Amino acid sequence: MVYMSMTTQYPVDHPLDPLCPSEIDNAREILEDKKELTDQTRYVEIVLNEPSKSDLRAHRDGGDPTDRQAKVVIRDKAEHKTYEGIISLDEREIVSWEHLDNAQPRMIGEEFVEVEEIVTNNEEFREAVRKRGADPDLAIVTAWSAGYDFVPADIDRDRRLAHGVSWVKGHEDEKGANAYNRPLSGIHAWVDLDDKEMIKLVDTGAKNPDVVNNLETHHYREENRNLRDDLKPYNVLQPEGPSWEVDGREITWQKWHLRVGFNHREGLVLHDIGYENENGDVRSIINRASFPEVATPYNDPDPDHAWKTPFDVGEYGLGRLANSLTEGCDCLGYMHYFDAVMNDADGNPSVIDNAICLHEEDHGMLWKHHDWRVDDDEVRRNRRLVVSFVSTIGNYDFGFYWYFYQDGGIEAQVRLTGCNATGVTSPGETETGYAEMIGNDHKSMIHQHIFTCRLDMSVDGMKNSVRQVDLETVPYGPEGYSPESDGEPNQHQMNKHGQAAYAKRNKYESESEAQALTNTHSGRFWEIINENKTNETTGQPVGYRLRQKNGTNTSFAAQPGSSDMKRLGFANKHLWVTQYDDNEIFPAGDYPNQNPGGEGLAEWAQQDRSVDNEDVVVWYNLNQTHVCTPEDWPILPAKMMSLKLEPTHFFEENPAMDVPPEHAVKDVDQWKTENHESFTTDARDSAMSDDD
Repeated sequence: MVYMSMTTQYPVDHPLDPLCPSEIDNAREILEDKKELTDQTRYVEIVLNEPSKSDLRAHRDGGDPTDRQAKVVIRDKAEHKTYEGIISLDEREIVSWEHLDNAQPRMIGEEFVEVEEIVTNNEEFREAVRKRGADPDLAIVTAWSAGYDFVPADIDRDRRLAHGVSWVKGHEDEKGANAYNRPLSGIHAWVDLDDKEMIKLVDTGAKNPDVVNNLETHHYREENRNLRDDLKPYNVLQPEGPSWEVDGREITWQKWHLRVGFNHREGLVLHDIGYENENGDVRSIINRASFPEVATPYNDPDPDHAWKTPFDVGEYGLGRLANSLTEGCDCLGYMHYFDAVMNDADGNPSVIDNAICLHEEDHGMLWKHHDWRVDDDEVRRNRRLVVSFVSTIGNYDFGFYWYFYQDGGIEAQVRLTGCNATGVTSPGETETGYAEMIGNDHKSMIHQHIFTCRLDMSVDGMKNSVRQVDLETVPYGPEGYSPESDGEPNQHQMNKHGQAAYAKRNKYESESEAQALTNTHSGRFWEIINENKTNETTGQPVGYRLRQKNGTNTSFAAQPGSSDMKRLGFANKHLWVTQYDDNEIFPAGDYPNQNPGGEGLAEWAQQDRSVDNEDVVVWYNLNQTHVCTPEDWPILPAKMMSLKLEPTHFFEENPAMDVPPEHAVKDVDQWKTENHESFTTDARDSAMSDDD
């Protein structure tokens, strides 16, 4: 493992490298020197203001270095105002400074702590807890985003709000109990984050008046569980080290080249993804890749849950809530960690150790053929590079994994685990509609997780097009033929036997056309192609194929005109294609917190710009619908969804043909002898004899 500690100097040697601690300090000092800030200033984020594409191209071509800039978002609690600015670190000047009218930045960690303190110390809240048979000293409160349409009519929506939701611990030792098992239904606390006061408590009544005694504690920590004792050690050994090389934040592995970034909102960002050809030149594939929004709308109309639609990127920040990853568990084998340098509410740098993990892992068979005529086997193991991080948003834990394969494929995977949000029912009541029972008097609401992947494509160059591909059947008989064929159909193209089908391709011309849902019946996928470059063997444009890999990608459940549809318009399609714009990053808009909706990706697409042979961005939504079961409790087994990018006419042949077999990498027989003595003939025969 390679580890860079907090005390280590964080080098900055590329325009896309995240801000280091000294740069965060400099940005804060410049701002405080140039602007009259109050002592109520909260620094929401101090992050790298990424250079424009044009500036980056000039830099790569040997031009002048890009201006190193920081983007700063602050909340002035005294003035109840939000400001956004760009600061030149090189020139020590403020490039721009803007008051954002009616914009609420995402909530920050310090505010979560304050909400819990404010609410749990409020006597009205404590009395509501007592009415439910619970000890108010054991109550915990989580700050949820307020949304917009569900804010009570007598509360000013211009205030900076949080919606407090409460649970109760099983006993005084919080570490030993799963508080999410004991929701305090019917209690809604509205808190002003600027003024630090609870402005309204709504109590709709308790469904279960004795929640503490009726709901059992479901422990999940190892000290509270009887663990199975028949699991043998599984060790991943790389005695010669890994196959990758890391230079600063640039990674090279198996002809892959990529750069690792990180910020408050998106967390992990990958830049400059390319594949090296036989001449040593790197062919570009993706300019920038990330998950710029994760939304979780709940589908239960119960007043306790109907309002829940958190935007985990725009309202909370995946990066700021990232985990410090654990050796041997979050990642296995030989690991390299990247820290994440952030800022706290006072604008001081803070570090999340081991926020990003880099490792290799075996992934089964890469390719194989057995020639029975000469009794010969050729087989290759599939090894993949993994770049990952995990973020915890309240009760849920989300893992994000980028896989790079030796055959030129790229996979973006999300994993959902943690604790489901739960509710209680009245004694004897069974929920079978909008929620599912997971225990006695204990329900989990049907909900969706929408993970938006943004792919700023650059397949062998900036100018790309996208076409939709569906399996199309043709009529039975001699009159049936593929309309894709050139000229008059011949006898070989006619569907005389009724089994013919072809790949129907439809190239998108504009943004209004480039919106689509998945279709498993037609095997739908999409090709991102560069029509300016062709494969020398096939004459077809080089490209990459985008398809759903894991998980069932369901449709968005919200109805037209609903709050969710207005705020999550981007979730209404699985795929969008837009023309690139430097300012179009976040599909729910720059500031979705307390926003009524109508901004972001769905609005941008209304411009109906050309996406034919343009600099295009591909957006793909992974929509997971969660219908819960008791087996999802108390901790959800990780649910996986992913998309896959695969080369299509990008290479002349399978690019993994040069991967060596295992015996060329290591002495397999010697390795077995040294590490797996149980595999020897004597040991195996002895074991079989004992079984007899």
